[in-house]
Amino acid sequence: MTFKAACIGLTAAAALAAPVLAEYPERTIEMTIPAGAGGGTDTSARKLAILLEEKLGTSIAILNVGGGGGSVGASQFMQAKPDGYALFATWNSPLTTVPQVQNVAYSLDSFTPIASTSETAYTLCVKADFPATTGEEFLAELAANPGKYTYGNDGIGGTMQLAAERIFQTRQIEAVAIPFGGAGETLQNFLGGHVDIYGGSISTVLPYVESGEAKCPLVTSAADVPALPGASGLEALGMADKETLLWRAILGPKGLDPQIASLLADTIEEAVNDPGYVEFLKTKGEVPNVVKGEALGARLQAEFDALAAVSKALGL
Repeated sequence: MTFKAACIGLTAAAALAAPVLAEYPERTIEMTIPAGAGGGTDTSARKLAILLEEKLGTSIAILNVGGGGGSVGASQFMQAKPDGYALFATWNSPLTTVPQVQNVAYSLDSFTPIASTSETAYTLCVKADFPATTGEEFLAELAANPGKYTYGNDGIGGTMQLAAERIFQTRQIEAVAIPFGGAGETLQNFLGGHVDIYGGSISTVLPYVESGEAKCPLVTSAADVPALPGASGLEALGMADKETLLWRAILGPKGLDPQIASLLADTIEEAVNDPGYVEFLKTKGEVPNVVKGEALGARLQAEFDALAAVSKALGL
C-alpha cells in the first residue's frame, strides 16, 4: 500500500470509528526525539511540548534517541503502540533523506502523519572577502571554477548536500562536498578555513553574518529569508522548483486512530501559532508552518521522491 493510500484509508476509517476522545488523554504521553538533547529539533520539540501539556491537560515525557542521522530513533519509535500516547518529534531528514543512503528498518508507511510545525531554509555562506556577493554572482563563480571550491555539509547524502546539489546540478556546477557531523562542526571548519563554503542551518551561522565575518549569498528556499536579507532565494534565480527546506513535524505510529490524530493535529496547530512560540521560532530563523494529516503525508512523499532522484544522480 502506498503512503497516499494509507492516508486515504485513515480518513475513511475516521467516519466509521466509534468516539474515542471522551477520556483522551488520561495519562502521560511519551515524545521520542531522534536526536540528542540541546540540538535544534530537541529545543523546538521541548518548547512545543510545554504548550501541548497545557492544551491537552496531561504531561509529556521526552525521550531522546540519537544516532544514525535520526534513523535509530525512528526505528525504535515504529514499534510504539498506536494508542495516542507515543509521539515522534522529528525533522524531515530521517524520513526523506537518510533512507536514500542507509538501509533502514522503516518507510514512510511506518508512521501516521499528524502535523508539521516549522520550517527554515538551509544556507550557503562564504567569508567576507569571497569574490561574489549575490546569489547569481556566487553560482557564476562556482561554475567558472569547477572543482576549486569546497563546501561543508551535514554528511554524505545528508539533506544539506542534496539541497546544494539540486541547485548545482541545474547550473552544471562542480563543487567538492566535505562531510561533517552537523552544522556546528561545519561552522568551525568554515571559520577555521578548512572549507570555502558553509552549508547548513541559518541559526548556526547567523551571529557571524551579523558580525560581518561571513556573508550568505544563497538560501535553499524559493523565497527570500528575512533573517538573511542579502541572500537570494531560488525563485529569484529561476529555480524555485529546487527548493529544499529543513522542517519539523510530529508523527504517530502506524495505525493511530484518525480521531486522535485529528485532535493532536489541531492542538499542535494552536500551540505552533502561540505568540510565544512564534517569537521563539523567530530567534532560530524559523517560521511556523503547519501541514496536517494527508497533506503532510503528500509532502513527505514528494520530498522523498525528489531527493531520491538527486541521490541517484550522485551515485549515492
